[in-house]
Amino acid sequence: MQKRESYFSGWARLLGLLSACVLCSLAGTQAMAQQASAVSASAAQASRQSAAEWRSRHGLYYKRNWGVEIIGVKPVSSGFMLAFKYRVVDADKARTLNERKIKAHLIDEATGTVLAVPALENIGELRQGSMPEADRTYFMVFGNPGKLVKSGSRVSIVAGDFRLDGLVVD
Repeated sequence: MQKRESYFSGWARLLGLLSACVLCSLAGTQAMAQQASAVSASAAQASRQSAAEWRSRHGLYYKRNWGVEIIGVKPVSSGFMLAFKYRVVDADKARTLNERKIKAHLIDEATGTVLAVPALENIGELRQGSMPEADRTYFMVFGNPGKLVKSGSRVSIVAGDFRLDGLVVD
């Protein structure tokens, strides 16, 4: 009879130990999740500051040389696409960006991934191709399969001779 009591008390100890481990693990996971959310919030704030800093530092160059004011790149369609928006200041200089014959690409600077403008069967390319007019906002939409490029990433946009480096995704 003594063996039987020690047998059950051993199992009770083991179950107690396992449940204590599970509880500690859950508490650690929650603490890590809170810490990760705090880090991602601060990273998102830093990327917003970086996007604004980029526009203040490089915006004048693109206005003077390419006739466009860069608005930015934002994830759309739940992050499966990236929308690049720009406002035309000088229509003659900005003509390169609206030419449909010139293929545009977005390049993730960290991984070197090249994303293209998708062409849909009934709609065509997801970019505007009309003659640019001053004081109008235009866009290009790039496919982002698997959400490879995320907010805070630095990207380059290339369309013919036009090259825009170091733009931060909002």
